[in-house]
Amino acid sequence: MNDREYDELADATMLAVEEAIEQLDVDLDYESHGGLLEVTFNNGSKIIINKQPPLQQIWVATKFNGHHCEWKDGQWIDNRSGLEFWTLVNDAASKQAGVPVQLEPK
Repeated sequence: MNDREYDELADATMLAVEEAIEQLDVDLDYESHGGLLEVTFNNGSKIIINKQPPLQQIWVATKFNGHHCEWKDGQWIDNRSGLEFWTLVNDAASKQAGVPVQLEPK
């Protein structure tokens, strides 16, 4: 994948997360700037999702640990756990929110 393709895929994923948060019944705040998306929960914990262009990855930092996702076979996959990005984010968001959170890309 070239840099342009990476940017398009990563930007689309970040935007999809923002749009998915907007559709939730759960009260989450988010702020996006410069390739970084910060999701804040009512208890003050955060999930930070950011682009890592030199590595062509998306990094996800949760209250519990960090993940480095790479584009494989049409989806972002955590290179440590093997979890798909949306599964990983939903699991972490549900734990941090204390209620089920189901973010879904459109």
